[in-house]
Amino acid sequence: MKVAYFTHSLASCWNHGNAHFLRGVLRELRGRGHAVAAYEPEGSWSLENLLKDHGEAGLEAYHRLYPDLSSRTFTPDVDLGAMLADADAVIVHEWNEPWLVATIGRLRSKGASFTLLFHDTHHRAVSDPRAIRQFDLDGYDGVLAFGETLAEVYRSWGWGNRVHVWHEAADTRLFHPPQEETERRGLVWIGNWGDDERSAELESFLFRPAQTVGLPLEIYGVRYPEHALSMLTSYGVTYRGWLPNARAPEIFAQHLATVHVPRRFYVDLLPGIPTIRVFEALACGIPLVSAPWRDSENLFNPGTDYLVAQDEAQMERHLIALKNDPELRAALVINGLTAIRSRHSCSHRVDQLLAILAAHGAPVSMEMTA
Repeated sequence: MKVAYFTHSLASCWNHGNAHFLRGVLRELRGRGHAVAAYEPEGSWSLENLLKDHGEAGLEAYHRLYPDLSSRTFTPDVDLGAMLADADAVIVHEWNEPWLVATIGRLRSKGASFTLLFHDTHHRAVSDPRAIRQFDLDGYDGVLAFGETLAEVYRSWGWGNRVHVWHEAADTRLFHPPQEETERRGLVWIGNWGDDERSAELESFLFRPAQTVGLPLEIYGVRYPEHALSMLTSYGVTYRGWLPNARAPEIFAQHLATVHVPRRFYVDLLPGIPTIRVFEALACGIPLVSAPWRDSENLFNPGTDYLVAQDEAQMERHLIALKNDPELRAALVINGLTAIRSRHSCSHRVDQLLAILAAHGAPVSMEMTA
C-alpha cells in the first residue's frame, strides 16, 4: 500500500510537535513494507524558523537519526492529481492551508480511489473553531482526532462514526532508555513557552518547586519571550534553547526526573489528551511528575506509571521523594516503560491506522500488520 501524508514539516520539529509522531509512524509503515511519501509546503514556518536560528546544522540530528525518512516540498501550483495518482491512502494534517485541504478533498469527491483522512492534533477545534471550520472536508472519508474529547467535537459537527480517536505515541525505535546508565542529576523540562497558556502553572509546578527542594533545573524549548527568560533567571533555571526532538532521549538520560505541565486547553477544554512529551519521556525510562491532568481515557495508571501533583506543595513532596528514593524512581521507570511498550508505541498506532484504513476500503494487506 502507498500512503501519502501532508504535513507542515517532517524535517523540522521547531515548535512543531506533530513531526515527532509522524516520523515514528512513517518509519513503522516503511518497516512493514508499505510505501510512504511525506509532503510539506515550501517555506514552511517551522523549517524557516529552524534554519534562521540554527542553519543547516539544525537538521543534523534529524538526518542522522532518521536516515530512512525524507519529504518532498510543494508549491501552490502543484498538480495534486498527478502527485496522488497512485496513492492508496492520503492523510492531511490540520496544520496545512485551506486550499490544500479543499483541493485534495475535491479529488476524492470526483472519484480518486485513495482513502482520505484529516488528522487533527491541536486544540483549535475548541480554542479557535473558525480556524478548523474553514476547512472544506466534504470529500474526506474520515477524521483522525488525537483524543476522545476532540473526537466528540467532530461528532457534534456531524462526523458520527467517521471520526476515529488516534492518540499520539512514542517512536520506541529511538525513544528508549540508554544502553548504559550514567550519572543522572536534577530535573529537565523540554517544552515551548507558547503564548502564556501555562505560565502560572510552570511557575507553581516547576520553577518554584525545583528551587525550593534544591533540584537543579534545565529547560529546552523555543518562543521564550524576555519576561519568560527573566523569570527563569530569577528561579536559577538553566535555559538551553532549542533542542532537536531526535536528541531528547540523550537529554532525558542525563536527568533524575522530568515534569509534565499541560497547557490549559488540555486541562479545561480537551481533558484526557496528553502531549506526546508524556509518551516520549516514559519511553525513555525517566520518572515523570505531572501537574493536574485527568486521564479520562485510562491511557495510563496515574500514581503508578507517573506521579501526579494536585498543588505546589504536593509537587514539592514528589520531587523530594524522587530525589531521595532510588527504589521509587526505579518502580516508576519500570511501570512507565511497561505502559508504553504494551500499548503506546508507534507500532500500536500503525496497527490501529491500518485497521481504520481497511474499514474505509483502503487495500490494506493485513499480513503486513504486526
